[in-house]
Amino acid sequence: MKKNFKNYLNKEPKFDKSTMLGIYCLIIVLSGIFGWIYEVIFYYFNSGMKQLYWRGSNFLPWINIYAIGAILIILLTFKKRKNPLYVFGISIITTGILEYIGGWILENLMNVKCWDYTQEILSFGNINGYVCIRSVLIFGIFSLVLMYLVLPFCFYIAKKMKKKHFLILSYTLCTIFLIDEIYNLVFTKMFSLPRASSIYKNLGFPYLYFK
Repeated sequence: MKKNFKNYLNKEPKFDKSTMLGIYCLIIVLSGIFGWIYEVIFYYFNSGMKQLYWRGSNFLPWINIYAIGAILIILLTFKKRKNPLYVFGISIITTGILEYIGGWILENLMNVKCWDYTQEILSFGNINGYVCIRSVLIFGIFSLVLMYLVLPFCFYIAKKMKKKHFLILSYTLCTIFLIDEIYNLVFTKMFSLPRASSIYKNLGFPYLYFK
């Protein structure tokens, strides 16, 4: 494993375009699921450990902003992966900007507020409730996990599996999650279909409201 990690740090990956796309597909799935798990756990503690809330707006346990953030971080820091401080710093800036823009768009253009740091624990240094010091520091730490554990693991899986099997696995998983996302973002508005959140609310799933 040490040898594989050294190769990851010191050598450029020799994957073809389809395999690299498969790796990105896995990152999209894994980071979105991780974000969902993180938010469920965080808001459980934020609520005084009294209630678990379903987070996100999809049928599957996946949150899109974490997938977007993960891809941005890889694109911006991969060539500097030998420098953890650089990765950490750029990740803090990237996730902070992404959170602020995402939060502003959701509230001002879609009339939805999915998070509000003015109503959360450890929300020091928050800016309009969209971003706070605690959140970007945690995302910076998670970015190190992404770059030095998750991404090398995906590279390892891509090398060990037969290309055909790896592509089927990664493309299929990503397609399933993206279909869920597209349905809830696009199809529900185009064809007046019920969103996952509406269905889950009717089933008694607890959701967290900020507005």
